[in-house]
Amino acid sequence: MKIETVIFDLGKVLIDWEPRRLFRKIFDDEEEMEYFLNNICTSDWNVQQDKGRLIKDANALLISQFPKYKNQIEAFYGRWEEMLGGPIQPTVDILKELVESKKQRIYALTNWSAETFPIAIRDYDFLQWFEGILVSGDEKMIKPDLAIYDLICKRYNIDPTTAVFIDDSLKNIKGCEAYGMKGIHFKSGEQLRKELEELGVL
Repeated sequence: MKIETVIFDLGKVLIDWEPRRLFRKIFDDEEEMEYFLNNICTSDWNVQQDKGRLIKDANALLISQFPKYKNQIEAFYGRWEEMLGGPIQPTVDILKELVESKKQRIYALTNWSAETFPIAIRDYDFLQWFEGILVSGDEKMIKPDLAIYDLICKRYNIDPTTAVFIDDSLKNIKGCEAYGMKGIHFKSGEQLRKELEELGVL
């Protein structure tokens, strides 16, 4: 199979993102922090912002349920930049090689809030290297919904049978494969490089 298009996820593949990086500054007690992230500002709650829900509405919903944690809830997006740990350099190096080789078309498909994504665009120059980026929050749909893989392929005229998608989430990889696209479950830059070499991309 000849790969003509490479599609990257962004968070935890090219950009280090970890809520605990912020909340360890806010909570003195690790157990209480884990309770907060597992029961209040949960992944399921966060993903609704990735799907287009406004941050002010997301905050209001939780504050009404957990008024004791109002300040911590507001910090999730109010201090969101403190969750970022910078570029994941081994993956950025791979991206640079692919862009410079000009052998494949290069795109990004990310579950990300439309309200916070402009911060990433401002802070990470390598986001300018993509031919196009599809942001879930702008489209009001998220991975692993098959519709979002269909949307990126139709918008940028990508043949899914000659494309590979890289994501740290196994369920998102299963989604792209169900749509008919090759997937690489990202674990490290070294592992990604090896799998791309095996596909003849690098």
